[in-house]
Amino acid sequence: MMQHAVRGSSASWSLLFGYVVLLAAAAAVFLAIIHYGEGEGSTAEATAAAVVAAKPGGNVHVVLHVFGTLAAVIAVGNLLGQFFRRIGQPAVIGEVVAGIVLGPSLLGAISPDAMHWLIPGPAEDPNRLVVMALGMIAQLGVALYLFVVGLDLNVEKVGRHAHAAIAISHASIVLPFVLGAGLALWIYPTLSPSHVSFTNFALFLGTAMSITAFPVLARILTDRGLEKSDLGIVALSCAATDDATAWCLLAVVVGVAQSQVGNALAVAILTVAYVVFMILVVRPILRRWIARCDSLPVSPSHVSILVVGALFSALTTEAIGIHAAFGAFLFGALIPHDSEVARRAAESLRMIVTVVFLPAFFAITGMNTEIGLISGVEDWLICMVIILVATLGKVGGTMIASRFAGLSWTTSGALGVLMNTRGLMELIVLNIGLSLGVISPRLYAMMVLMALVTTAATAPVLNRLVPAR
Repeated sequence: MMQHAVRGSSASWSLLFGYVVLLAAAAAVFLAIIHYGEGEGSTAEATAAAVVAAKPGGNVHVVLHVFGTLAAVIAVGNLLGQFFRRIGQPAVIGEVVAGIVLGPSLLGAISPDAMHWLIPGPAEDPNRLVVMALGMIAQLGVALYLFVVGLDLNVEKVGRHAHAAIAISHASIVLPFVLGAGLALWIYPTLSPSHVSFTNFALFLGTAMSITAFPVLARILTDRGLEKSDLGIVALSCAATDDATAWCLLAVVVGVAQSQVGNALAVAILTVAYVVFMILVVRPILRRWIARCDSLPVSPSHVSILVVGALFSALTTEAIGIHAAFGAFLFGALIPHDSEVARRAAESLRMIVTVVFLPAFFAITGMNTEIGLISGVEDWLICMVIILVATLGKVGGTMIASRFAGLSWTTSGALGVLMNTRGLMELIVLNIGLSLGVISPRLYAMMVLMALVTTAATAPVLNRLVPAR
């Protein structure tokens, strides 16, 4: 017994030492990349148009146009979602593809007039009002979606696997982050908007490479009956930790991108202060209120209070200078996931958000994605390298940390494949980067393809490693 305890203590210290060395080495490499990239300088190309221009002439009835666009995206997304589900893929892939199909990549190439009527470009007035309306619906949908993701987050389960989850998830962030920053040295001169510094570009590219889609990963595990297995528990813990860390990292990156150098520190300080305030002040109040609510029948007013809290939190983080989605996610994560109020709120919101609000986001994604911008051998080579680097970073970082934590090669490989799932979370991050002007439309199209390929590869590879139950 004493020898077993000594071995366990030795293993814990070895894991801690490896974790510290990993972070230190990654920080050193990233700083070296930033120093070299800023010193090189470049003549980056000007930002291309995000979408094809709208059809000129005629007044557009905004309500009719928005309803028609949503109906088309919902219908096509449902059909493609069922098709992808039948071939063993997450339905979200079909929903994303629906937005791309109705955008300039396919419908615009076949019939520009039909695309311009269905999904108008933002350049022309009065179509600008239609795009603004779709954009607001999409932003609300993203905020509410991440609020539901936060509600589903099992903080206690993450805590029970804290040592392994933090080490593995952070390794799955650090390695792709550094590889993404290194990749920026190559693609910054040709794919970055002219006004973006190398530091901002490298920060965002590294962050985009580091994302794991917690909801899609959870759905894949549930579909295969693995959510309560050792692999499922560790994967969910790692993905939850990954999401929380990645959103904090994204908050810093957005703060830096939106602010001048002098204001970036203020944004970071305000972000940390707000997170501390939410954990130390708001979380105890929420827990006491939910404990009282759970002793009574849950009413719609209880759900309304949580939604108002999520929107206020989203408003606060947007005012600080980071994205509103981070505030909504943070508020949801503070609520005990197993409480009756949290379950009722998640059930009430999940259906309406995924069926009605997120299709507006897919429509915006389709407007911004033009596969035709990827032209020539060099562009497709860059696209393939992006997919390869993203996969090697996620799978490799996860496997190395998992083996170091004592997991088998099979479990480590399966965990790496699961953490390589990106899905909708990646698209949210990419749309933030495009709206900030940090990435060009051409790179945006490449990164959307990377998100689709890495997500689609998860299920078939996982079936090879761990058969479904």
